[in-house]
Amino acid sequence: MTDGFSLPGGVTPSGSLPGVVARVRDLADRLGVPHAEVFDIPRLTVASGVPEEVVRDLLTGRTGGEPDLQARFLQRFDLLRRTRLKPNGRRWTQQEIADGAGMSRQQAGALINGDRRPTMEHCAAIQRFFGVHAGFLTAEDADALVSALQLTEQELLQWAAAQDRAVPPAPPAPPGTAPGADPGNPSRDAMDDALEQLLQNHGVRGIAWRAAQLPTDKHRDKVTEWLDMLLESVKPPHGPTEP
Repeated sequence: MTDGFSLPGGVTPSGSLPGVVARVRDLADRLGVPHAEVFDIPRLTVASGVPEEVVRDLLTGRTGGEPDLQARFLQRFDLLRRTRLKPNGRRWTQQEIADGAGMSRQQAGALINGDRRPTMEHCAAIQRFFGVHAGFLTAEDADALVSALQLTEQELLQWAAAQDRAVPPAPPAPPGTAPGADPGNPSRDAMDDALEQLLQNHGVRGIAWRAAQLPTDKHRDKVTEWLDMLLESVKPPHGPTEP
């Protein structure tokens, strides 16, 4: 590895920032998702690495951003260390980052402190360690924000497609059946009540949206585990029941 900074390769965002913002806004309106959620400043900062004040400026059409590549690297490396934490909620140490990125502790410390200019290899190794996409540490701020919004756009498009494939409502229950009850399987009532309460409190979109915004698969897995525990707790017992 060398001390000179070379522009790393990466995914080039397609489309201008105003175009992506307009598409995301239109999709949100179609799906009934509040603009405050899809354009949530702290969430976009975590996803893009762009400071909150710069995200705010860019979304409102003002120019902004850090023109110096080294300064952007330091900003985003610091953000990764603050937001991509270990399962116990603590930050990764310099030694752990060094071991995971295949460099010495001295190299990692020099990069963190700004005493050494990173190379393409440094950037790629650090991005792999923290599980972020190529170019996260160095892309220009507007391009980084475009990439983050394009992920939001893809999520909204998937929801829109799911809506279009929605299953028709079930036929009405026979006369005398309690509202919401399953006439063929009364033991499902407890599960239905618990899930109905969850949906009333948050809604399907609210649950899915909040889960999708979590920074890592580990966090999203926790949501899945929690939902599995809920389903298990209200699961009807197997086998014959006492008369």
